[in-house]
Amino acid sequence: MNSTEQQSLRLRKPPWLRVKLPTGENYRRVRALVDEYRLHTICESGNCPNMGECWGAGTATFMILGNICTRSCGFCAVKTGLPTEYDTAEPERVAEAIRRMGVKHAVITSVNRDELRDGGAAIWAATVRAVRRIAPGVTLETLIPDFKGMLSSVDRIIEVAPEVVSHNMETVPRLYRRVRPQAKYERSLGVLAHLKKGGMRTKSGIMVGLGETRDEVLQVMDDLRNVGCDVLTIGQYLQPTRNHLEIMEWVHPEVFQLYEQEALQRGFLYVESGPLVRSSYHAERHVR
Repeated sequence: MNSTEQQSLRLRKPPWLRVKLPTGENYRRVRALVDEYRLHTICESGNCPNMGECWGAGTATFMILGNICTRSCGFCAVKTGLPTEYDTAEPERVAEAIRRMGVKHAVITSVNRDELRDGGAAIWAATVRAVRRIAPGVTLETLIPDFKGMLSSVDRIIEVAPEVVSHNMETVPRLYRRVRPQAKYERSLGVLAHLKKGGMRTKSGIMVGLGETRDEVLQVMDDLRNVGCDVLTIGQYLQPTRNHLEIMEWVHPEVFQLYEQEALQRGFLYVESGPLVRSSYHAERHVR
């Protein structure tokens, strides 16, 4: 077997990663709402494999602050460049779309906006307040960036008190330079520690299959528990395009079960670990 054949075999998805194409009335309704309110979703921008399941259930993960990120992470399908959007009316549109969806729990994330003095924290806070006003009773998870470590921006999130605040570590420290070149492992841990000190229910997520070892994954779990992280998600890295990082390993479902057991033994309150798991997968369970 030559090198090209070996690479083709390595990139061929195993059977446990097959997903259904998006379809159904709920999917069409969510599609229409996203278009009507001129919103972005990480489901689309991030090429999420669970979009059919989630949209089919009538929910989506909204992405605020535009659709262009100031960072160039090697795993992410979101466009990189100089953002052109700063829409102060966006919080109201997001809140109205959530109200019309009729969901009990909603997830909101954003691109990184490193060019803004507060990293976009003002729009974040306005969005949470708008949802509280327009869709009262809906619980919220906010999947936030690191705000370049500016704790004053993190405090804006704490002040509006979403039920869950998530910030993803994404990978193990050794791979940060390749996977998250503009992020810092210790800085992300510091954000989660500050959120916990502020009384937040905290959550983080990592991808596997990028060349990490099992011991390195377990060390990330220990580091997260040391800063009080409550909820953990672990999923298989999937290469969005050929221009992104290659998949080094298809992690078997049994290994994900092992990671779940290890995480629960370390004291995480809730763990989602599986090949198709993403940050917002079954997010409504994480608020309990």
